Amino acid sequence: MTLAFLAIAFVTVAAAAVAMALRNLIHSALLLVFNWAGIAAFYLWAGAEFVAFSQLMVYVGAVSMVVLFAVLLTQRSPQSFREQPDSISRVIGALLVGGAVLGVLFGAVLSSRLAPSAATATPTISVKELGSLLMGPHAAALLIVGVILTVTLIGAVIIASTDHAESGKDES
Repeated sequence: MTLAFLAIAFVTVAAAAVAMALRNLIHSALLLVFNWAGIAAFYLWAGAEFVAFSQLMVYVGAVSMVVLFAVLLTQRSPQSFREQPDSISRVIGALLVGGAVLGVLFGAVLSSRLAPSAATATPTISVKELGSLLMGPHAAALLIVGVILTVTLIGAVIIASTDHAESGKDES
């Protein structure tokens, strides 16, 4: 492994770990930007330039802004963030489910063939050719995905912006 890979892995995992550990939701959402940028850096390091730049545009640019808007538009009182009495049982359940998922993933990785064969050679396509394909024969699919994402964002803003009466308050 190279030093660049280790640095990218450290930043990505550290940003995700700190984002999970923080209690402030806005700080956690901002740290996820570093996590997604680390994943884009890994793609760039691996030679997948198009996927890296797509990761930057979609996740670092768009999804992080949607997450921040969703956090900022939802009106929650500080009392709703207090720990519930059953939070210890939830933590234990989450650790058990996470361990089970980790076991399944390790089993899948260990049972797979990791040696590359001649049939799985990397294709030689440039970023320019991939962009031409996306803007040519696959332009309709790209536009449909854009419309679906736009409708989803508008729906999230509408749902988050509706005023809900808080329990225990008089609406007069």
